[in-house]
Amino acid sequence: MHQPKREAEISLRNSTKSEQRRSLIAARNGMSTEERSAAARALRDAVLDAPEVQMGGTIAAYASFGTEPDTAGLLFALWKRGTYVLLPRLLPDGDLDWASYEGPDSLAPGPHGFLEPTETPRGAGAVASADVVLVPALAVDRSGMRLGRGGGSYDRALARVGPAILTIGLVYDAELVETLPAEPHDHRVRAVATPSGGLHRFP
Repeated sequence: MHQPKREAEISLRNSTKSEQRRSLIAARNGMSTEERSAAARALRDAVLDAPEVQMGGTIAAYASFGTEPDTAGLLFALWKRGTYVLLPRLLPDGDLDWASYEGPDSLAPGPHGFLEPTETPRGAGAVASADVVLVPALAVDRSGMRLGRGGGSYDRALARVGPAILTIGLVYDAELVETLPAEPHDHRVRAVATPSGGLHRFP
C-alpha cells in the first residue's frame, strides 16, 4: 500500500513533540477514506498472522479513535477467534483501567469520546496478564520509541508489562520514522506494524 507522498516527506527530526503531533495528525486528516480502510485491513492481517497473537489467550488492544488506524475489524476478528480481548478505560488521573471486549455492542463512548468497554473493570494491573499488547501511536522510530498524544497513559500501562511480552505499535507507513526524542518516562514498543511493511520487530 502506498501512502501519499506528502506524508512520506514529513520531517520530525528538528521539531518539538507538539509540532510533531500536529504534523502527524494533519497528515492523517489528509488521507482518504479508501486509504484508511486499506490500511486497516493490512494491519489487521499483519497482527493476526503474528505467532504470539495466534497463540495468545489474552490480547490487550484498544478501540481506535478518529483517524487512527482503524482497529474495529481487528478487535472483532480476535474476539470471534476466541481470544480474550482487554480494552482500556481512561481513569480520571490519566491511568488506564481494563475490561473485556464482548463484541461491538459492548463498547460505548467514555468521558472523552473514546469508545470504551462497558464490562466490569479488571483494574489497571490487568494489562500485565496479556500475552500481547497493541498500542496506539502517532509515530514509532526504528528503536521502538513511540510518540503518543502526550497524556502518558500508555507509558504507565507499558511499565506494567513484562519484558518478554510482545508490545506492538500500530501506525501508517509514513509514521515509522528514523528517530524520535526520548524522555526518561517513555517506554519503547518491541514491534511495529505498518500497512505495507507488516510486523517489524526491534532488536
